[in-house]
Amino acid sequence: MEKGNEIIIKAGKSALHYWREVWRQRELFWILGKRDVMVRYKQTVLGVAWGVIRPLLTALVMVFAFGKIAKLEQGSTIPYMLVVIPGVIIWLFFSQCLSQISNSIVGNGNLVSKVYFPRIIIPFSSLLVGLLDALIAFAMFFVFCIYYQFLPNWHIIFAPIFLFLAYLGAFGAGLFASVLNVKYRDVAQIIPFIVQFGYFISPVAYSSERVKDEWWYPIYNLNPVAGTIDGLRWCLLGDYSQFNWQSFFPMLVFVMVSVLISIWFFRKNENSFVDHI
Repeated sequence: MEKGNEIIIKAGKSALHYWREVWRQRELFWILGKRDVMVRYKQTVLGVAWGVIRPLLTALVMVFAFGKIAKLEQGSTIPYMLVVIPGVIIWLFFSQCLSQISNSIVGNGNLVSKVYFPRIIIPFSSLLVGLLDALIAFAMFFVFCIYYQFLPNWHIIFAPIFLFLAYLGAFGAGLFASVLNVKYRDVAQIIPFIVQFGYFISPVAYSSERVKDEWWYPIYNLNPVAGTIDGLRWCLLGDYSQFNWQSFFPMLVFVMVSVLISIWFFRKNENSFVDHI
């Protein structure tokens, strides 16, 4: 309860009161987000240019490995680089958000232990760094569109939706992991392995159309990242990529369930963070 500039902390606050408090302290979201951006590029020679270099090098490696060596580009009706970049955008955005959110509470231990505020603001603020890099990668995609004289169609207006769904997927999994990471620091070692493993089972460098006839295709579609990559390709490549309902629905279910459960789990354990940090 708040009286003027005085805040009285009460146990058993309702969910409505909690989210009102989050909204009142929304400025902290921007402060923490800008701090993360500054820390990320502080004392780097190239600065924000890393936002271009990382997706560009990743895409070039994927084009060489899967396009030239594995010959996947032979079945592509458009330049293979344009097929790869949407997958790279989503995967780097998802993996970066997942890693930062899962380590957000432990990484801000001093702040959590000294100042009272709704702790969920910390993982929420992890969005800004990943979003900045994603926007830079989108700009890179349009540069290649100009180079290859490719014009995306009206589907592109839905691109922010799939980027947002990718964030929600990372937020749901990362928020749950951030709570576990407070009590069990082994989680910080597991997340990089999950990110590395997920890179190979997601359609980053190939289209889901190539595996649709495999017996394990229904299991493959349970990967929530596959749904967001398929969706972004549909947005950016237009008629060259069909909308994949088989990966979209599992992704949507995962996002809704994981976000709801992780928020409940986070709020249930939020008051005990100080005891373990």
